[in-house]
Amino acid sequence: MSRIGNKPVTIPAGVTVEVKGHTVTVKGPKGELTRDLVPNIQVEVKENEVVFTRPDDSKTNRSLHGTTRSIVNNMIVGVSEGFKKELQLIGVGYRAQKSGKKLSLNVGLSHPVEFEESEGVEFEVPSNTTIIVQGFNKEKVGELAANIRGVRPPEPYKGKGIRYVDEFVRRKEGKTGK
Repeated sequence: MSRIGNKPVTIPAGVTVEVKGHTVTVKGPKGELTRDLVPNIQVEVKENEVVFTRPDDSKTNRSLHGTTRSIVNNMIVGVSEGFKKELQLIGVGYRAQKSGKKLSLNVGLSHPVEFEESEGVEFEVPSNTTIIVQGFNKEKVGELAANIRGVRPPEPYKGKGIRYVDEFVRRKEGKTGK
């Protein structure tokens, strides 16, 4: 049995969940998300909870049971509370600036790298070495944060690069360190 899939998702106040066929729409104070789910898993809204059931115990249905529940849970948390990822720039001369809806990164390349806000995802730059990516869609927030980190991932010798705030980078000794 899927332990995650068996747990019902409670719907907080101010959030509405609609199920039409295999399409789930979640509306809340932060925004609205719509997603088509797999047809094998049955999704029902009962009172103040969303319940997930699977038709049998085949391997694919067992694996999709918990996944479907997690997707709907992330949708509900996103429209009610939102998600955010914090990034930190470490290196001499590394800085970030926000102008309008664009984020400009100077990270030791010959040109500044620019990212644009997408629908439902915003940038916040509290200092020139800190970036906060926030929004109500967990996939888009995580993908955009990973793309920003991918411009200059942290390297293990000097520790320079763009990293998540809670990320630990294992340092290595150089050639001369014995």
